[in-house]
Amino acid sequence: MKIRRGVIELVMESSKDSLPNEFAAILKAKKDIIYEIALLPGTISGDRSAIMQLWNRPIDLGYVGTIHSHPSGVIHPSNDDRSLYSKFGNVHIIVGYPFNLYSWRAFNNEGIEIKLEMVQ
Repeated sequence: MKIRRGVIELVMESSKDSLPNEFAAILKAKKDIIYEIALLPGTISGDRSAIMQLWNRPIDLGYVGTIHSHPSGVIHPSNDDRSLYSKFGNVHIIVGYPFNLYSWRAFNNEGIEIKLEMVQ
C-alpha cells in the first residue's frame, strides 16, 4: 500500500489548524494507493481524543482505514486507537507534532507498525 504525498500534506495542515485538538478522518484508496480523506459527520475532536462516528461512513469499499493526529507528538497507538483499528480498515495512520512530512507512522488493524510508501 502507498499514500500520496498530498494526502499527508493536507492532514498535516489540518492537524495544525485543529490544535490543541486532534484531527481525524478516514482514508480512501484505489489500486493500493491512498489518494483521499473523508471527514465524517458528527466527529468530535478534543485535546485527548477524536471520536469518529464510523456508522456514518459512506458505503464504499474504497475506504481502507483511518488517519488522526496526536498533538502530543507521541506517534504510537493508544488502547483506544487499537480498539478503533480492530473495528474498521487495514491501514491506520497517526500524525504527530510538529506535523511535517516525517512525523507520521502507519499501523495495521492490530496496531502493529507497517511500512507505507509516500508517492507523488
